[in-house]
Amino acid sequence: MAAAVSLAERGVQVTVLESAAVPGGRARRVESQGHALDNGQHILIGAYRALYELMRTVGVAVNAVLRLPLEVRYAGRFHLRRGAFGLAGALLTARGMPLAERLGAARFVARLRRTRLRLATDMSVSELLAQEGQGARIAHYLWHPLCVSALNTPPQLASANVFLAVLRDTLGAGAAASDLVLPRVDLSRLFPEPAADFVRAHGGELRLQSPVKDLGALRQSYDQVIIAVAPHQLKTLIADAPEYSYQPIYTCYLQYADSVRLPFPMLGLADGLVQWVFDRGTLLGEQGRLACVISAQGDQQQMALEEIAERCHRELATALGGLGRPQWWRVIAEKRATITCSPGPKPLPSAIPGVQFAGDYTDPDYPPTLEAAVRSGVRAASSILEPAR
Repeated sequence: MAAAVSLAERGVQVTVLESAAVPGGRARRVESQGHALDNGQHILIGAYRALYELMRTVGVAVNAVLRLPLEVRYAGRFHLRRGAFGLAGALLTARGMPLAERLGAARFVARLRRTRLRLATDMSVSELLAQEGQGARIAHYLWHPLCVSALNTPPQLASANVFLAVLRDTLGAGAAASDLVLPRVDLSRLFPEPAADFVRAHGGELRLQSPVKDLGALRQSYDQVIIAVAPHQLKTLIADAPEYSYQPIYTCYLQYADSVRLPFPMLGLADGLVQWVFDRGTLLGEQGRLACVISAQGDQQQMALEEIAERCHRELATALGGLGRPQWWRVIAEKRATITCSPGPKPLPSAIPGVQFAGDYTDPDYPPTLEAAVRSGVRAASSILEPAR
């Protein structure tokens, strides 16, 4: 959709062939037993400039998101908030962390800045943290959760350079870049559906439930083609598709009484299955509905969905208390939510004349995020509009 908007804005007539009934790919609205839910509880950050620019282009309202200064909260355990004194001040004043570890974290960030947050030789995030002497608690409550949230890859498998690229654009940039930006509408309404309206208004077409089976036939019908499928679907279209490994994201929705709410819209749980829980009542007006997120590989992959829901409930009840039993639950398992963001260069599809590739996995420097997906679409459109000479 980012590619289609970028082209339509420049007067190019585009046709979008969407395999699903709702646009958005791996970030979209789904219907589950009478409930409209997101297929994952995604968050944005202030540094997502490409996405926000296109949201403005297609007319998404400012109040479609809730923007908050960076704040990392764990129920009664740890609290970090970025204020007037930047990241160093946030680290030094964080609660629930020994002073020695806070000082060590501030020195770690200072050393990274001197290297411009880029390693000459890539390594895993775990290796980097061990090499830099980051203590157990600061790693457990800050660095590991940031790694899993941004890269959807466990620290022992995750690329340190990709992790540092995220830190550079967020914690290492201006205060607004590290803001938490939480959707207040479902993910399809956040961008894909307004983008579809924009494309239609500019003479383009969106065909839903129209999967592409034959790239050759498509190339005969259109001047240029942009392939924006999930990486595991590439092999159905091109013979030499790269091999990827994948990481899952499980989102568990638990509906409690309307009076149930969190002390903050996004709360961390660091000692069990659940990593983050979101208050959908505060964000989207879905009173009493909490969304638990479990990112990257782990025990949940061997569990039945009902068992996952029960574990999420127990962990919430332990952390928050007074919840009562949920009225209903839904677990949405995206088993190939992203590629594994491992050290070293990403494998990319081979060049094909007249064909561009887009998708969060095609960005050479960024992890597989909504921003990476949008950047890739804009980049593909630019390659068509301004081909290299």
